[in-house]
Amino acid sequence: MTKSTMKFVKGMGAGMAAGMIAGAVGSSLVRSNKKGLKKKASKAMKAVGDVVENVQYMMK
Repeated sequence: MTKSTMKFVKGMGAGMAAGMIAGAVGSSLVRSNKKGLKKKASKAMKAVGDVVENVQYMMK
């Protein structure tokens, strides 16, 4: 892959991570459930990590 493609994929992953975290935080604030916020945020971060690992594996 070219460097520009790799930069695009990394940027896309970062954008997805930010969106998932913002969604988890926003929905949890509406419900005012602190335990749920922590659980959802950790699940979102794990999912983002899995996506990034899969993308890196595909680029090898």
